[in-house]
Amino acid sequence: MYVPRYKEKYDKEVIPALKEQFGFKSVMRVPKITKICLNQGLGKFGIADKKLVDVGVQEMTLISGQKAVPTKSKKDISNFKLRRGMPIGVRVTLRGDKMYEFLDRLVSVSIPRIRDFKGIS
Repeated sequence: MYVPRYKEKYDKEVIPALKEQFGFKSVMRVPKITKICLNQGLGKFGIADKKLVDVGVQEMTLISGQKAVPTKSKKDISNFKLRRGMPIGVRVTLRGDKMYEFLDRLVSVSIPRIRDFKGIS
């Protein structure tokens, strides 16, 4: 069975290093990532156009590799012409192997390009 690259690196390199550095006696005391939550608010455009929510769901599904869920408003806000139950965003919660795969893609592909683009060293 395939084990994600970052999960394998965490198990073989990071856990022993953290145990040694902080003096943990048990592996269970070492911190770990449990989930990654992604969300996207659609703003005032999501209220006006219902198809924009579907586009947001498709985008988040492509980015995360897992089906996204539309979020709905919890209360009425008259200044924004928002009613309870109207779709206002999209969210995804990643856990397990999908989480590590997403983290690997984020760190190795997306973040280095952002750093190079902005001229951050």
